[in-house]
Amino acid sequence: MITAYDLLAAHPFMAGIPGEYLARMAHYSHRAVFHAGARIFNEGATANRFWLIREGRVDLDTDVPGRGRVVVESIGAGQVLGWSWLFPPYRWHFGATAPEPVLAVTLDGPGIRRLCADEPELGYDLTTRLMQVVVARMQATRMRLLDLYDTCST
Repeated sequence: MITAYDLLAAHPFMAGIPGEYLARMAHYSHRAVFHAGARIFNEGATANRFWLIREGRVDLDTDVPGRGRVVVESIGAGQVLGWSWLFPPYRWHFGATAPEPVLAVTLDGPGIRRLCADEPELGYDLTTRLMQVVVARMQATRMRLLDLYDTCST
């Protein structure tokens, strides 16, 4: 039987994290399945968990007046979904929907925050990894905005 530890150890986001930390994080994690069309979280709602995507795709979206939900990015296998659980005010900046079936590992945000407070080395490592996710998503958003601006100006 595959354990929570095994699932964490196999995910690229967790590569290089020492086994003792993975073992402690496993206490705050479990498998998750989202069916196609499932709403995972809503923009502005309380952010109290995050997911390591194993299979499938998740669309991040934002509500645009007059247009409804607009997809701004897609997250796939090997990526992490959610960073708002780590930074106050712990609210989602986007919404998320599974347009296709998704297999993931769910991690409890408050539990992982407590673990990070108890283990500053782990806290620094996870914060650094999540900030790399934030920066990459900001860069991707910047490129989309530049494309949009270029399209509008021609």
